[in-house]
Amino acid sequence: MSMGTVWALLGAALSALLAGAGSAIGVGKAGQAAAGVITEDPSLFSKVLILQLLPGTQGIYGLLIAFITLTNIGIMGGSADMSVQKGMLYFAACLPMAVVGLISAICQAKAAVASIGLVAKKPDQFGKAMILPAMVETYAILALLVSILSIFGVSALA
Repeated sequence: MSMGTVWALLGAALSALLAGAGSAIGVGKAGQAAAGVITEDPSLFSKVLILQLLPGTQGIYGLLIAFITLTNIGIMGGSADMSVQKGMLYFAACLPMAVVGLISAICQAKAAVASIGLVAKKPDQFGKAMILPAMVETYAILALLVSILSIFGVSALA
């Protein structure tokens, strides 16, 4: 296995690892808040569950970037031999999703916790409560797009 492949694998692993860790932290924090609300009013379960799940999307995005990278570098069928420079480019292409995935999942959890509190006091404001953490999702999606475009750009290089 070449050092280029090692760099590319490291990028894929970091994308899944950091975005997944951020999502685990975020879903956990939101879940704690949701559990508190459900003890007071079990009828709000479906509303707070949706808010709890929002920080989990970054982990999915990180996993997607890892799969796309592994496929493009030949680990999942094909030849996984590449130059160090190309491997480092794959590594760099994975970083937006890795870093933004970690940070945005934790930040989204904070917004979700606040929104869960809003739903606890005013269940009829669920639509507005959804928008607040969903705004943080925008930056995770932008990072996802940058990583995808970068990975396909690297794979097109000779």
